[in-house]
Amino acid sequence: MRILLALLLPPLALLADGAKHSVSYPASDRPGELIFAATYNLWIPEGVKNVRGIIVHQHGCGEGSNKGAVTAADDLHWQALARKWDCALMGPVIHQPEKGNCRMWCDPRNGSEKAFLRALTDLAAKSGHPEVATAPWCLWGHSGGGFWASIMQALHPKRIVAIWFRSGTGYTYWQKPEDPKSERQIPEVVLPPEAYGIPMVANPGVKENGDKRFNGAWTGAVAMFKDYRGKGAPIAFAPDPLTSHQTGDMRYACLAFFDACLALRLPEEGAELRPVDLSSGVERAVPGLDLKAGWLPAAFVPAWEQYVRTGATEDRTPPPAPFGLKTRQTEEGVELVWDAYADLESGLRQFVIEKDGKVIARLPENPKGTFGRPLFQGMTYGDTPTLPLAAMRFIDKGAKVGGAYRVISVNSVGLESR
Repeated sequence: MRILLALLLPPLALLADGAKHSVSYPASDRPGELIFAATYNLWIPEGVKNVRGIIVHQHGCGEGSNKGAVTAADDLHWQALARKWDCALMGPVIHQPEKGNCRMWCDPRNGSEKAFLRALTDLAAKSGHPEVATAPWCLWGHSGGGFWASIMQALHPKRIVAIWFRSGTGYTYWQKPEDPKSERQIPEVVLPPEAYGIPMVANPGVKENGDKRFNGAWTGAVAMFKDYRGKGAPIAFAPDPLTSHQTGDMRYACLAFFDACLALRLPEEGAELRPVDLSSGVERAVPGLDLKAGWLPAAFVPAWEQYVRTGATEDRTPPPAPFGLKTRQTEEGVELVWDAYADLESGLRQFVIEKDGKVIARLPENPKGTFGRPLFQGMTYGDTPTLPLAAMRFIDKGAKVGGAYRVISVNSVGLESR
């Protein structure tokens, strides 16, 4: 159903189908606490009575990564997954300066675990959703964020629904090196048996393999996959054929994976996650790589097969139609604002605006895709929306109220809402 409306309304605020809550903590010099300031943003869909899980989008090392992460909870596409499963979307921001020691947060035992758990407790109180403090997590981590997720796997295996390691893991760093003085070594990490029951995907970029700077992301993912799979863990290997360390179009595969895992593991009632039934999945090996077959949730197989071959996924269904269109007369003309959900399979690229049956504009007119497909919310290197955040707002300059307007969503593969 497309929107068809032309009304004169009072001044409008930008619409938002959900609420975002934030907490911030200063840097600490106390032993065992986080030496960097941190902010945690949590978005909860409108109308959710009970938050069933937290989808955590953890950025990587460096000042550029944490500056880009301030919009993680504002991502319309990731919000679509959270909305489907009555989950919250969290975007942690660890304010590490460019020359700061990333290990002081990406190893959660150095204080970021405590800060994360504190944030969940404080956000539970602030949002009026006490269950946020104890809900299970889907962990996504890029680079240092993947390092962080791999150790959180050891610390809280019973709370983790699934993990997506994008170009990062601490696995090779906690193995004993030949040189005991090597800086690569970190304090021992012991994975409990429950950790090997978590569905996971190792997702390096193919162009990291052999790269002077990022080769460790590739070799680390391979080593982790071999070890975990050898122990029977439900882990898959999903190399991105198009990228190096940037996240590219990873989100289309990752959201499909988390969608499948949430369906498998979220309990209908109670707090404990359902165990993974390995017989419900499928084993697949990546063509051209000398690695044993990984384990995939059955529902994720088509997306995985497309992604490892092309770097993206297919979508043959139209996106949801926009809703809540409102108009008002301004000095410039007729202002339109509306709301819309992103297409879970392929996101949101653009809006088509019609007046009296004729296309008068596209928003944005020329979507850009520096790090992947062109999207309404431009994407950063680390898979977060660019600033300033795109607004669902258009002014028909010079017009007077009286025309019939409608807005159409276009997803990232070019399909229009009906």
